[in-house]
Amino acid sequence: MSILVVLPMIAPLLAAGVILVLRRHPRAQRLLALAVIGAMAADSAALVVLTDTGGPIAANLGGWPAPIGVTLVADRLSALLLLVSDVVTFAVFCYAVGQGATRDTSRGDNTIFTAVYLCLVAGVALAYLTADLFNLFVAFELMLVSSYVLITLGTTASRIRAGMTYVIVSLTSSLLFLTMIALVYAATGTVNLADLAREVGGLPDGLRAALGLLVLVVFGIKAAAVPLHFWLPDSYPTAPAPITAVLAALLTKVGVYALIRTHTLVFSHDGTWLLLLGVAVLTLLVGALGAIAQEDLNRMLSFLLVSHIGYMLFGLSLFTAIGLSGVILYMVHHILTQATLFLVGGLVAGYAGTSVPRRAGGLAAAAPVVAVLFAVPALSLAGVPPLSGFVAKLALLQAGSRAGGVAAYLAIAAMLAASLLTLYAMVRVWVFAFWRRPRPASPDPEPPGAAPANPATVRRPMIAATAGLVAAGVALTVFAGPLAGLTGRAAEDVLRPTVYQDVVLPAAGAGGGR
Repeated sequence: MSILVVLPMIAPLLAAGVILVLRRHPRAQRLLALAVIGAMAADSAALVVLTDTGGPIAANLGGWPAPIGVTLVADRLSALLLLVSDVVTFAVFCYAVGQGATRDTSRGDNTIFTAVYLCLVAGVALAYLTADLFNLFVAFELMLVSSYVLITLGTTASRIRAGMTYVIVSLTSSLLFLTMIALVYAATGTVNLADLAREVGGLPDGLRAALGLLVLVVFGIKAAAVPLHFWLPDSYPTAPAPITAVLAALLTKVGVYALIRTHTLVFSHDGTWLLLLGVAVLTLLVGALGAIAQEDLNRMLSFLLVSHIGYMLFGLSLFTAIGLSGVILYMVHHILTQATLFLVGGLVAGYAGTSVPRRAGGLAAAAPVVAVLFAVPALSLAGVPPLSGFVAKLALLQAGSRAGGVAAYLAIAAMLAASLLTLYAMVRVWVFAFWRRPRPASPDPEPPGAAPANPATVRRPMIAATAGLVAAGVALTVFAGPLAGLTGRAAEDVLRPTVYQDVVLPAAGAGGGR
């Protein structure tokens, strides 16, 4: 079964190489990319079933056992997040095909987009599956290079400026990441996560706390936690809708995943971590308040993305099974919902010629399907019952109430406030862009994601891809019970480091995988 763990990383990279050879055949490129991402989704679905019924699966690349060699591991947490990520990347690529992002053959942009997109998919898979810090760094760098190319593809002044901000901040965090790896290796002699779980416990308390704090800073930048979030609202909104959607949905969640993995497996905590709880509260409120101050839909969604990272940080800060279960459930919900809303933003720009809701109007009558596609994920993001956002937030609220204490109750109040502010932001978009009467055309000078004020640019694959993600979000509500059971079992595994260690380390019988 170990081959199933390797394929999500290897297949997209091989396909990217083949696509470079097929640069004169864009149709073949698109079909190959769709086939590979679809096969990855099937592979990750199989991993979810296998890990849930039989435990984690490890694969030692080159036959070298851990901690010496490179080991990939799929458990309930990584397999579930990989499955949701593959569903999103498949839908976003379908949207991009419909929009025409893969059709421009004048400068070879179609080949570049498709190949780099697959490299990004491979980087996300490697981040979820790797069992050591150095290859986690490699995964982040692969995602960084790919996302920088995607953000700046099409080369306009605003995209170049946003791309520079993004890459400078990312390179700074990468330098911190390398420094952290060097310090961890100097202190323990290993970078394998399962091995670190044994070695870090023997370090002096001060050194262990300092390394844990450095890990929080490094992955806090990746996750866009306040006050390390400033790069995100300036970077994502300028890119075309499909690129913004996939980056917003996945990259910050990979940062949260890295925090979960390192701070439960390596730097474990007994009880609530007040520092992380404070960061979560700041992230919730700063992001939500920033969102309601924005006029541009994409910038508003970017600030809401920051705010809702706070929900995940709150659940992690409790370090309880119910809290981590809520985090995982919220990550699944948010990956789907955030991607959907950014895709809808592209549809709005196509119909109205602007991404500023105040300049639009009458879309509920002109494009009723788009109105529905916006309303469902918008209400879910705000936590309106019975949608998946409500289910995930309820799980986090229950975790906070069980944890008790003044700090937890203040965080609960911050979560409720952030939900109300999110609902206000979504209602405002609905009133201005969809419900209000049409206004005279006032297109953006450089509208992201679609041609200005031309409904013909909104093609059926774009609608179908967005509708597919909306349906997937609704399915989370329908199957909330089984999904909550799976996330609960995943959380229990995460809080028991021996489950991960036993499958990775030869001394624990991991060997070369099953």
